[in-house]
Amino acid sequence: MSQSKTEPKKLFIKTYGCQMNVYDSERMVEALGGQGYVETQSPDDADMILLNTCHIREKAAEKVYSELGRYKGLKAEKPDLKIGVAGCVAQAEGEEIIRRQPMVDLVVGPQSYHRLPEMEAKAGAGVKALDTDFPEEDKFEKLKSRPKAKRGPTAFLTVQEGCDKFCAFCVVPYTRGAEVSRPAGRVLSEARDLVERGVREITLLGQNVNAYHGHEKGLAGIIRDLAKIDGLERIRFTTSHPNDMDDDLIAAHAEVEKLMPYLHLPVQAGSDKILKRMNRQHTAESYLKLIERLRAARPDLHLSGDFIVGFPEETEADFQATLDLVEAVQYGSAFSFKYSERPGTPAAERPQVSEAEKDDRLQRLQALLGRQQRALQDAMVGREVGVLFEKPGRRPGQMGGKSDYLHAVHVMGEGLSVGDLRRVRIVESGANSLKGELV
Repeated sequence: MSQSKTEPKKLFIKTYGCQMNVYDSERMVEALGGQGYVETQSPDDADMILLNTCHIREKAAEKVYSELGRYKGLKAEKPDLKIGVAGCVAQAEGEEIIRRQPMVDLVVGPQSYHRLPEMEAKAGAGVKALDTDFPEEDKFEKLKSRPKAKRGPTAFLTVQEGCDKFCAFCVVPYTRGAEVSRPAGRVLSEARDLVERGVREITLLGQNVNAYHGHEKGLAGIIRDLAKIDGLERIRFTTSHPNDMDDDLIAAHAEVEKLMPYLHLPVQAGSDKILKRMNRQHTAESYLKLIERLRAARPDLHLSGDFIVGFPEETEADFQATLDLVEAVQYGSAFSFKYSERPGTPAAERPQVSEAEKDDRLQRLQALLGRQQRALQDAMVGREVGVLFEKPGRRPGQMGGKSDYLHAVHVMGEGLSVGDLRRVRIVESGANSLKGELV
């Protein structure tokens, strides 16, 4: 039975990976909204299924092919169902996706998703659509502006994409391209629009966000301008590279009240030999000195990091250097992974550490990071913090939100609403969250 022209088509989009993919998925929904699509939470009633993929995790491409295999039955039942693959796996695999899964109708890279409406029209006409270019036009400007619907209290805002660092383990320069920054005026305009729709906290996103150069004074400059927007109460940014943490950005942590005291600053390893082999372009000592400067500017700063264990040629002594660095820094949270090969990256061609050694080292590192995280979380008991409430809790009358330090906090309180920013005294530390009382 043909679909009524007045009945909206349904789009199911599954998002993998980082916050930038979350942001991109929102914009894809908007782009296809002009073609009559509304979002659905189930693939079973969708007219289009779109996988927005990430190439960072192990066997990322194979997981996408496996996911596509689950939709073969749906496609057989609904021949008009369109299936697309977007994001970094789409960029890396390209035509191979359609060759291996002929049921796929369109493949679009992360820099071309503003062309989705044209690609959807092609697919509707029975033509396979592939676009993994790095177009010169600004995809953000080509997209329709965000609909004026009410938003939750927090939002992501992409300000920078791509990376020029070429770390030996990373595919981002190949899938997202060279570093590009959005002009400050466009960032500020989008931020004001978000605030008008109820957003009180914005997290600025970029693969290498502190390399942002769309403002004459860099990331610190755009943060200072954002802080002047009435109604915007909190600013965060992620992900940063140690080499781009300049003096102005360090000073902003001391001087901009709306910039939250939480920083994600990946180091990856504590051994200078491994850092050099990773092409990280910093040393353990330079990283530790940077942490000292940041904490001098903002003594209560909570730090988060990324770590890779079992990088090619990593010895036990190299791994011990990573543990030593973690002990020196004292992280509030962290993400840690075993190294896994990424085809086409330099590290994939080098002698590999055994899986047993990787497993052992990861367990030891995560145990240390877990102890630090719990100790810093326990130390919050008795302190007063700001909490931005984002959603009702599991219990009647309970609300949950995030503290200034990005801890999950639950509070029992009458009259609390989503979007409220209140002072809270922390009274208890749980396994993964804090319990508080309104001050």
